[in-house]
Amino acid sequence: MLLHDFMHFTLHTITAHKVRSSLTAAGIVIGVTAVVLLTSIGQGIHQFVLSEFTQFGTNIVAINPGKTTTHGAAIGVFGNTQPLTIDDAVALEHLSNAKAVVSFVQGNVDVEAGVKTRRTTIYGTTHAFPEAFRFTLQSGRFLPKGDPQRGGSYAVLGSKLKTELFGNRNALGERIRIGGQAFRVIGIMAAKGQVLGFDLDDTVYIPVATCMDLLNQDSLMEIDILYTAQTDIEHFVEQITHRLSKRHGREDFTITTQEQMLEVLNSILDILTLAVAALGAISLFVGGIGILTIMTISVTERTSEIGLLRALGAKRQHILWLFLGEATVLAALGGLVGLALGLSLVTTLKLALPALPVETAWNYNFLAEIVCILTGLIAGLLPAKHAADLNPVDAMRAE
Repeated sequence: MLLHDFMHFTLHTITAHKVRSSLTAAGIVIGVTAVVLLTSIGQGIHQFVLSEFTQFGTNIVAINPGKTTTHGAAIGVFGNTQPLTIDDAVALEHLSNAKAVVSFVQGNVDVEAGVKTRRTTIYGTTHAFPEAFRFTLQSGRFLPKGDPQRGGSYAVLGSKLKTELFGNRNALGERIRIGGQAFRVIGIMAAKGQVLGFDLDDTVYIPVATCMDLLNQDSLMEIDILYTAQTDIEHFVEQITHRLSKRHGREDFTITTQEQMLEVLNSILDILTLAVAALGAISLFVGGIGILTIMTISVTERTSEIGLLRALGAKRQHILWLFLGEATVLAALGGLVGLALGLSLVTTLKLALPALPVETAWNYNFLAEIVCILTGLIAGLLPAKHAADLNPVDAMRAE
């Protein structure tokens, strides 16, 4: 049988039963549409989270108190006999590839301005914070450079906190109370927005030593180091480990590079995208069952046709490939329609909900079409084999 005849016969069979073919392919169409839509949302979330995470820079090393346990998390301040100190951060500033070193503590306090009070997040940090994390000032200046052990009674407000406390008034030079202590506002940060659920504009920044006293903490929560480009990160981590181990007497801290953070985040987001793709694949499975059912019925209805083809010289393998081809082409066409419908929905979502992170996952779309073809082959195999095994004489007698 020539390929041209094979394709003509297969397509004619499908178009001759338009309603049945459409209903058979409906499961495949729905499955592929679901895969395209869900994976596009998953891929959009993937890229959104990574962009949010990397907007603070990628040349960052984080040091936390406590040695990493076998469960993969730092034990933190509790049980750590040698906490991270401001002096540790100062010592790390002398590393050759350290561009900026940031001491960091965090807590929640009440901030008062006149009769207004707002409970918000307080960050104790140093002058290098904006450089290390790519923050910019709207007005005024950030915490001044000086001896980080001395602290100071000055504060920098996030843009949202400034608006909540002072409205449209100029807040520079105004006095506020943080946790009951008096501070002078010296700067306002530019709007940064929310990142992974944290509002970076509803914050206040004060000197790290002052914040530690205010929160009654004797250890830094974290030391972040911005290193220069082209730095050998493994060697740099060894330098940090050697210097801190020498100061502490042992390695009782955890060092995490930005690459490690991104690898973990990537793996989690990949699993998320794969999970939503699997949800769509369930519909493909249902579509495969539909093809199996309809093809089985089709063999029964076309028994006499099969007998006639055999009488005209068609071989057993020809019958096998005819029915396999019909199932495969039907599934492939359903997949293409599903792709078109899914991409149309993705485009509509982008236009209707521009804030929703949606990005077409072409690799999953291509894989979905391949799975459709395989689904058609597998679903059509049993009916095709049954058709090929029919006795030609008995098939000719069938009504």
